[in-house]
Formats: sequence, structure tokens, C-alpha cells
Amino acid sequence: MNYTTKNTNTDSYSIFEIAGPIMIGPSSSHTAGACKIGQMARALFHKQPGKVTFILHGSFAEVYQGHATDKALVAGIIRLKTGDPKIKHSFELAAKKGIEFQFKKGNLGPEYHPNTAKIIMEKNGRPNMTVIGSSIGGGKSKIVKIDDFPVDLNIQAGFKTIVVWHDNNKTHLTQLCNKIEKNGNNIHNIQTTTISKEAISIINTDGPDFTLSEIKKLEKQKGIKEIRSLIKLQQ
Repeated sequence: MNYTTKNTNTDSYSIFEIAGPIMIGPSSSHTAGACKIGQMARALFHKQPGKVTFILHGSFAEVYQGHATDKALVAGIIRLKTGDPKIKHSFELAAKKGIEFQFKKGNLGPEYHPNTAKIIMEKNGRPNMTVIGSSIGGGKSKIVKIDDFPVDLNIQAGFKTIVVWHDNNKTHLTQLCNKIEKNGNNIHNIQTTTISKEAISIINTDGPDFTLSEIKKLEKQKGIKEIRSLIKLQQ
């Protein structure tokens, strides 16, 4: 396994990160942060899941009902925003969409933040996906694992983020990056995790938004399997 990061930008903070999020619920970590974990998991899975299992770790497991962490996670899966008053009704809304969900308590290990959830998404006709996400305070969250790949995926203000599943071939990744830059996007940083012949890259860019047709064209590049855009979560 190889884990590398190329980072060319300096740290910066938005007013959102300083003042905190607009949210529903008693705790930014347990509600707004949990909702964002659900949002990112849904964006990565790309389709509406038929069944979702949430395994709650640490303080998430201890107070998830009292702090509405469970409702916030489901709200993220059905694409509600952190300030949406419908979060309190997320269970009913998910059921109307035909989504089954369940919550379990589990110890994911000492390496994980106390506010962490493991989300297993299932849908007939496509492979299951497992995402592990942590709420790290102030309503901020990050994805730390996608299936077997350790990652460090968070929503960075001012960037357009895409997640790319591809083969472990640097030439193919370079060709993809060249294509992205030809489309008018500057690449700020790339994080790549590889396992054997498979890889996931997180690419942060600035410039025009990626359209669905552009994403489809990029997916046709040699060695590229799937691309997911997180742009809508960054707006």
C-alpha cells in the first residue's frame, strides 16, 4: 500500500470555518458534522442506496439519539443540508424514498476520532460501498476511508474536488490531470492512495465547475474507472 500527498496550497480559513455552520441540532460535531459525513458518503456512492447500515464509534455511539446524530446521518444520505429543518424528519423522508437503514454500535479502533461513523451502502445491481467518516469539530468533517483505501477527504473552501478511481499507473493519472488543466482548471493538490493495482486519487482544483458531460468524458480516459464530483457540497 502506498499513500502519497502533493500539496501546493497554503492554509486558509473561510468565515464558515471560523464562525461555525448554520445547523439544526444541539451539537455541531454530532449533527452538522454527521450530516456532512452522510452527504459525502452519498456523493461518493453516487446513487440512492436501497439500504444503509451505520456503525457508530466512540461518542457517536454513546449519544447518537440524544444529539440527533442518527437523524443527521440519514439526512446527509438523502441530501439535506445542515441547516434544513427537515433533518428532524429524515427517518420518515428516507422511508418514503424506499431507503432501509439501521444503526449499530461498534469499536472501529483507537486510530479513529471519537466522532466517527462507518457507513455501508447497498443497492441492487452495483457493488456495496463502505465509507468511514469523522466529525472533527465546528461542523467540519472528513472521510478517512473509502472501502479499503485510507484517504483524507474533506470539503475545502474555494476548491472543486473530484475523486477518481483508477488503475495504479502514473502515466494514466498524468494524462487525466493534463486533460483537466486543458479544460481550464488549475490543480492545487493531488492525494493518491494505492493498493496493489488499484488506486484512488483526490484532486482539488479551481476554475469552472465540472459539468456532468465533462465528467463522463474524463471517465473515458485510459485507466480511469469512475469519477465522483463533490462540487455541489462545496457551494
